[in-house]
Amino acid sequence: MSYSYLPTAASAYQPARRDTSSPSGALKSVHDALTAAGRTASSQLSKVNSVAAVKTLALKTAKVIFTIPNALIVLWICTLWWGERTVFRDSVESCVWNDWEKWPSNAKPHHVAFIADPQLVDPHTYPDRRWPLSKLTVKFTDQYMRRSFSSIQHTLDPDSVLFLGDLFDGGREWSTAHSQSPEERWRKYDDDYWKKEFHRFVKIFLNPWTNQETQSTNPRGRRLIASLPGNHDLGFGSGVQIPVRDRFQNFFGNGNRVDVIGNHSFVSVDTPSLSAMDQPDPETGSTGGGNGDSERPNQKIWQQPEDFLNAMKVHRGRAEMDELRFLGKPRNGRLFNYEVSEPTKPAVSREDDPEIIGFPAILLTHVPLYRNPATPCGPLRERYPPSAEGLEEDDPNSIKISSGYQYQNVLTKTISNDIVSKVGPNLVHVYSGDDHDYCEITHREFSGSPKEITVKSTSWAMGVRKPGFVLTSLWNPIDPATGKSTGLSSPGTTIQNHLCLLPDQLSIFIHYGIILAFTITVLTVRAVILALRATPSPAAEPILPLAETREPRTRRRAISRTSSSNIPATSFVKPGGLANRAGYYPRYSPPQSYNDAYPGEETGYGDGDGDASKWRPSNSDRRRDSLFGRVRWQFGSSVKWVAKVSLAWYFFLVLMW
Repeated sequence: MSYSYLPTAASAYQPARRDTSSPSGALKSVHDALTAAGRTASSQLSKVNSVAAVKTLALKTAKVIFTIPNALIVLWICTLWWGERTVFRDSVESCVWNDWEKWPSNAKPHHVAFIADPQLVDPHTYPDRRWPLSKLTVKFTDQYMRRSFSSIQHTLDPDSVLFLGDLFDGGREWSTAHSQSPEERWRKYDDDYWKKEFHRFVKIFLNPWTNQETQSTNPRGRRLIASLPGNHDLGFGSGVQIPVRDRFQNFFGNGNRVDVIGNHSFVSVDTPSLSAMDQPDPETGSTGGGNGDSERPNQKIWQQPEDFLNAMKVHRGRAEMDELRFLGKPRNGRLFNYEVSEPTKPAVSREDDPEIIGFPAILLTHVPLYRNPATPCGPLRERYPPSAEGLEEDDPNSIKISSGYQYQNVLTKTISNDIVSKVGPNLVHVYSGDDHDYCEITHREFSGSPKEITVKSTSWAMGVRKPGFVLTSLWNPIDPATGKSTGLSSPGTTIQNHLCLLPDQLSIFIHYGIILAFTITVLTVRAVILALRATPSPAAEPILPLAETREPRTRRRAISRTSSSNIPATSFVKPGGLANRAGYYPRYSPPQSYNDAYPGEETGYGDGDGDASKWRPSNSDRRRDSLFGRVRWQFGSSVKWVAKVSLAWYFFLVLMW
């Protein structure tokens, strides 16, 4: 009979019990318990150490990031962004069309921006300003106008941009192939220089215009007209040179023209040339004007604008009829007289009934029209606000009636009357430049009492702290069959104007200067505090190689001469160059001062025979150990760091716009 033993379920899963009754078993249990406790403690300690390491790393990172120089860098980044971006954006955004124009909800007005007197800075502007200040002036004025004009195009997107003259400052002075500057000092600037200035104008104004993705739905498309000349472009009156004027017109177009914009007839007149009519001839001293068959003084100068005014009926009639033809009304084409004539005689075209249809007329002239002396310019004039409200005369607030070399503040009464009378009916508005500041008056001496606005200069170098431009909204719904206005009571209600101011660049520079002074002050105080808190490190003991442990020769000679011992001086050094420990050589003791650690010639060392000077600290190290040296080092390093980052950010802002 055989027996088998089957363990029960409980006994099958029951772990073997360790025999703790014996000493070895008890020790094994204690060892296991201690091992488990050690592992647990080690795990908890590693967790504590990892948390402490993270905290230490975070604290070190915070100390590196959150420093005074880095805080100043953040301040400069915000300041430069404000001065190079925000002020331009905010200035232009405050002039958006919907905020000020008041038209019916179904109106589709034509938007116009008037730009006056950019007068690109050149050697003629500040003749006594030396390099590099002259170059910086050109750089900053060009940059200011380019940013302003780019903001106008990007934010306002006008349908038309019209310039009111004085595109250049010294354009009249630069010589041509057929003429020389009236002043000797400008004759070295020739025609090639003027062409470079023209390319500057293209870069500042035409490139932003052509690169703009417009939202305009005007059927005529967008227009930019810069053909109206100023006295700085041509000269004034008898000072106008025909070759200079021809050069300007070859690049910008005829200064006498009619353009139909927004169902309004814009009449541009070259008033600097026309003003030669009532000025004395520089050679004979007599004045021009009047009618006659013989050529009169200055006639070559004023004849072109005068012929244009005399044929105003034809010019306006053709321009307005072409506009109606474009809008869809069938019109007869231009008819030519077919006849046998000389080859040099041009064919003459004639229009059937070139009558003026009657669009509201707007006059564009660089020089303002005549007005009575002391006529106030209104509350928007910057240099001299009104002395009081409702004054009929306010001399400080007015445009002065004066003239000088190649300029005249206003046209003469004779020229003004001649222009207004010949422009034709429905003259409702006049826009002018030249004065650089804003002026708004009503000419009650003329029929219809047209309003004149003298537009501010768009350059901050022309004597105004806040340059500007004028926005004009035109809405003149017409009947395409007749060209007459519909739905409006009078022509004067078809125009709305708004003065838009640009940033005060000088104020921006002053703000930069304040931040710069604040930065230097903070970094100076920081450098002084850190220098006072830092204790100078003790002078390091000179660690000499074995070959240099022997006593300098000058020291040996000194000892041999002064010692009373009979032991020769050579016994201080063992063969092989090592000092004799048992000899009379003095034991080395730590230096008690800077001079002890690095002895100079006055102590008998470093007289040129020994090599101890190699272990002497440099002069820069000595200066750095002083209080002033520590302050200067701390200040210089922090200034370099702040300047490096801030200037990199500034140049990025300049180059990217």
